[in-house]
Amino acid sequence: MFQSLRFNSKQIALVSTFSAIGAAVRLLAGDIASVSPLPVYAVVTKVGLSETLSFVSGFIFGPVAGFITGFLIILLSDIASPYGPGAWTPFIASIIGLLGICGGIIRRIRPRPTVLVAIVSAVGLTLLSEFLQNAWVSLTYNIPIQGTMITGIPSLATAMANNIILFPTVGLKTIKFVQEHYLKQSR
Repeated sequence: MFQSLRFNSKQIALVSTFSAIGAAVRLLAGDIASVSPLPVYAVVTKVGLSETLSFVSGFIFGPVAGFITGFLIILLSDIASPYGPGAWTPFIASIIGLLGICGGIIRRIRPRPTVLVAIVSAVGLTLLSEFLQNAWVSLTYNIPIQGTMITGIPSLATAMANNIILFPTVGLKTIKFVQEHYLKQSR
């Protein structure tokens, strides 16, 4: 039922590449946000490839690889960030890793994803991710969940727009490219 925990060197290379690209884009978004005159760091960091690459990795290589990719994107970018990792890092990394697990599960249901599948996945997984992040803030800081959900609306809107655009474009093209070029060569 679960994928093997054994990865070949090409899989490790691609998971590492996805993780490095996701972390670099997340750091770049944070750098751009840090020079903005508006307090937009949390919103702008949503404009990245974290969720998309985690989902793609899970879809291509299975739930374990998807989780590892998502977790590493957040961990690496937080370590390299001037803000450094914090109490949020393992939790947010696990949430983004969960999107990778879901990518692997969705592949079992729809092995050839369509634009509609990508968009529905983007909407559902973004709602899940944002709810879990707001729940973490609510529990950690003893704030009513309604309050974190309301203050999290800009983050939700940015993440939703980002994922609805990136899942069916970058995500599907990456899945197709890797399946055509990598998976055919590996057989």
